[in-house]
Amino acid sequence: MTKKPSATADKHDVPAAPAGFGTAPVNAAMTREQKIECFRQMVRIRRFEERSLRAYQAKKIGGFLHLYIGQEAVAVGCCSLMGKNDHVITAYRDHGHAIAVGMEMNPLMAELYGKATGCSKGKGGSMHFFDPSRNYWGGHGIVGGQIPLGAGLAYALKYKGLKGAAMAFMGDGAVNQGAVHEAYNLAALWQLPVIFVIENNGYSMGTSQARSSAGELARRAEGYGIAWGVCDGHDLYEVRATMDKFLRAAREESKPAIVEIRTYRYRGHSVADPDNTYRAKNEIEEYRKTKDPIQVFQNILIAEGTLDEATAGQIDAAARAESDTSAEFAEASPYPTVEDITKDVYWEEDNPSEKKSQGRMFFD
Repeated sequence: MTKKPSATADKHDVPAAPAGFGTAPVNAAMTREQKIECFRQMVRIRRFEERSLRAYQAKKIGGFLHLYIGQEAVAVGCCSLMGKNDHVITAYRDHGHAIAVGMEMNPLMAELYGKATGCSKGKGGSMHFFDPSRNYWGGHGIVGGQIPLGAGLAYALKYKGLKGAAMAFMGDGAVNQGAVHEAYNLAALWQLPVIFVIENNGYSMGTSQARSSAGELARRAEGYGIAWGVCDGHDLYEVRATMDKFLRAAREESKPAIVEIRTYRYRGHSVADPDNTYRAKNEIEEYRKTKDPIQVFQNILIAEGTLDEATAGQIDAAARAESDTSAEFAEASPYPTVEDITKDVYWEEDNPSEKKSQGRMFFD
């Protein structure tokens, strides 16, 4: 029996995901507050993305805008497992991960607007969100370029003797990049505590996986002698249950792994791309109707008695209001100055009392 959709749903009856993953130890140990917080974060991601789309359409945002709508359970499921010494790095579809690690909407929206109050001081834009205080290292525009950096984060953890893990996220379009395989190789050789997470939304820009990549993507781990796994990304409980075992192995035994999470994006590769020229409209609608991650998790929580329709509606209303406030904040914020272009480039320039190198760093 399906649950009646609430204010958080996109007006579809979505069946609950199988309850089996809810009994996995990592999920059974969750408190009511932790479950509701995961739901809240998923809703906040959805509403932030929808509000940023409106801002883009109103020409408030320039450049690219890669939306995470439909993939919310992946970022929230993975990041909800983070411990003190765990780190995250991802590609250009990075808004969901930023919110999932705890970043606030105001500096995120301001960054989209290119304002000085943005999380990267208006210099990074949509593809380059950062927050080192939350062990969040971006946001990278080069396809696959973040994966060696993720291996580097894991190397640092091992070098320092810290019990932590790095999660390096990529899309299915990055798996054929040479740098990705070089990172796999080094992670295997040096036994680095890194989980390479493939968010497989089925399309590399506008090319289906079937036309671009041979075989199972995660199974390529066998060529490097490292562990691998596959799970569905519309069920937050399944994501957590799958990732937990690999994160534990990374933290406790310094074991690398590749995990492919099957997910789906509702919008085009970026906002500038059409949604339906390379896939049928009914394909998108079928996912919305049967696997929308927010509605699936809402149904599970209601069936558990953890959540009710009224509370779900309140969470949704609060997320909408928060996203609107972030747009107002971004609108009112100043742009960076001309002088700001030389800041945050060289550490010595920003700390002249510590400068040891000779000569000029910048030229007119």
